Amino acid sequence: MAKSTEKPKAWPKGTKTAFGMPTSDRSTPDWHATPGTYIAGREVLDDMDMVAVAMEEKWGRDRLRLLVPRELREKFDRQRYKVNNAIWHGNLQDVKVEADRMIKAWNALDRAAEAAGAHTLAPEVWECVTPEGTVVALVRNDMDLRKVVADGRHVEVYTVAEVGRLLANYPTLAAVKASFPGAQVERVSGPPRDPLQAIPDSKAPIDDAIPW
Repeated sequence: MAKSTEKPKAWPKGTKTAFGMPTSDRSTPDWHATPGTYIAGREVLDDMDMVAVAMEEKWGRDRLRLLVPRELREKFDRQRYKVNNAIWHGNLQDVKVEADRMIKAWNALDRAAEAAGAHTLAPEVWECVTPEGTVVALVRNDMDLRKVVADGRHVEVYTVAEVGRLLANYPTLAAVKASFPGAQVERVSGPPRDPLQAIPDSKAPIDDAIPW
């Protein structure tokens, strides 16, 4: 059998490899150890995610945490850090404990915002986030523009008529949607700037120095 003369693929300098394939420094968390522990962890994380989605539908994207006092917002962001740390590095019990606490944190913000008399997102206003992270509000017409609430966020507002004119100027996009019914853009995070995005994936306790 003739030997192949094709050279092995050259990965960028400094890339760690195993059996010729790039590897990552990020270790697999303990709750991924078996299918059973992974499923159990995903169950509680799904509960947490459903609460987060419900809060965004009620209050708007990235808005609820801005409606509460600074002290409560800090506690909320600390809990977000802890649940992310459990997801990245924890065992099954860590994930269950921190996800349950995260659900309580969402509910605490919800109660605080209601007690403060904050306005929920009007049903006539639909929000999404662009790939660049901009919050976009879609309304039916000019009459509904006044129902959009920003509360410290940068929100770009479009009426349905404006969206129609934009689509008319992008026939390729319209053609793709027509060719693939049900195709949609994946949701991404948007402004205001998330304080956790500036913190590297780390095993350090929340109050330790960040290892840049």
